Amino acid sequence: MTAPVRFAIVGTGWRTRFMLRLAAMAPDRLEPVAIVGRTPQRAREALAEARAAAAPFSAHLTDALPADGLGEALARRPDFVVSAVPWETNPEVIREVVATGTPVLAETPPAPDLDGLRALWRDTGASGLVQIAEQYPRMPGHAARLAVIEAGVIGAPSAVELSSTHLYHAVSLIRTMLGSGRPEGVTRATVTARSFTAPALDPLTPDGWVGGAPGTPEHPGTGLDPQPRSTTIATLDFGDAGFGLYDFVDNQWWNPTLHRRIVVRGSHGEIADDSVIRLTSDGPVTSHLEHRRTGVDLNLEGNALVHTSFDGRVVYRNAWHHSRMSEDDLAVAQILEDMGRWTRGEAPEPYPLAQGLWDHALSLAILDSARTGADVRVDEQPWG
Repeated sequence: MTAPVRFAIVGTGWRTRFMLRLAAMAPDRLEPVAIVGRTPQRAREALAEARAAAAPFSAHLTDALPADGLGEALARRPDFVVSAVPWETNPEVIREVVATGTPVLAETPPAPDLDGLRALWRDTGASGLVQIAEQYPRMPGHAARLAVIEAGVIGAPSAVELSSTHLYHAVSLIRTMLGSGRPEGVTRATVTARSFTAPALDPLTPDGWVGGAPGTPEHPGTGLDPQPRSTTIATLDFGDAGFGLYDFVDNQWWNPTLHRRIVVRGSHGEIADDSVIRLTSDGPVTSHLEHRRTGVDLNLEGNALVHTSFDGRVVYRNAWHHSRMSEDDLAVAQILEDMGRWTRGEAPEPYPLAQGLWDHALSLAILDSARTGADVRVDEQPWG
């Protein structure tokens, strides 16, 4: 596309700062036009915090971003509005934006509980204006695995085991992998979950390294004491649509002492992280997803992921290579651009509201089953 995607953001928390930082890194592709906070002062503070996080790209974030309310933000003619507010506030912001006839990209989850999910669908589902900012299927590794699945390499997928991220994000990946990129058929489920507590090191949190960063005098090295951490394991039985195994440890996103892993089993083979095994006319064959990264050894192209290939064919190409974004950055930037392209009639829906509602309904069932020790059945819902 020639013109950058234009978007306004309602909310002033860390997600807003995250998106503003990405826009500063790729100003030719992403153009934030407004920030709406509880007060204009809070919007100005969010901009200042985003500028600090976006250095040395902060010059691309203008002083004109803070807006005095949604009306002023819409007057700046964004392609869409991002609702980046807490769970309990998200439904009302979505309703307010939809009432103006403007497309909205809602952060996850779109509502806090099952009643809220149903009410949100009743009020906004028919509008066709709401998409969900579920970025995980767009992360480079997962996008490459989806391309391999969709090419039929492992046959029809039947089971996904995931130990990586939590609740609705994990459910999204499980459903999307089982649905070969089209998760709409993976809905009804019986969920069985249990939680366990065990001691584990947890040296890195969103607030930073515990006791100081590695390589500094304050860093305790192996002297940290293990802390009690909870592990939740759940099975999601989708019947004929397949099976999911969910495994998540508290703070697994940040903890550098824990692996993140995924297995996708199909009728003709299996993907385990970056390894793919399947049966061919020559017998069982193993191939690997290969990631081309620049900046290694004597390469002077800069430190970035360029593409991922499988058996000599590129299955994922980093469209943001020159921005030097991290892989999570790439996924968020891509869904922002995909949302803008959809609003302009240039691309399909990035992640429809119904899919985000299913993700959270199933994640609530995981929590309920772990709490009660009983199976939880999630049946057809209004958005189904």
